Amino acid sequence: MTHLSEDERTLLDAARDARTRAYTPYSGFPVGAAVEVDDGRLYSGANIENAAYPQTVCAERVAIFKAVSEGARRLRRVAVVSESGASPCGGCRSVMAEFGDPDTEVLISDLDGHTRRTTLGVLLPDAFEMAARGPTLSSE
Repeated sequence: MTHLSEDERTLLDAARDARTRAYTPYSGFPVGAAVEVDDGRLYSGANIENAAYPQTVCAERVAIFKAVSEGARRLRRVAVVSESGASPCGGCRSVMAEFGDPDTEVLISDLDGHTRRTTLGVLLPDAFEMAARGPTLSSE
């Protein structure tokens, strides 16, 4: 099992709690997420489904959009909790890249507490926004 700091456990607990508020009448797959922003504030969110399925919003995006709507712009850490420990989808990875950096920590956990620690750069290498903020490529 991954050794977790107190801050990581707090973030995962917030994600686990958010999961209990998911609205998943179609998939039955509740997910909770929590983000820590650069000033230490935490924001959580749960997935919210809709009969028009493309209008569904993932837990990670709910948490990030809440943070951004409150003025945050930089992610420090993201936690995602689901029954199986599912990894964030591609859309969520792209939104994380908009507000994070390649070294932004991502914690992915199942309901038994098995937690995997990774980074946004591993989950989404060469992301457009992260690449745009990084060093420029030589044309040589």
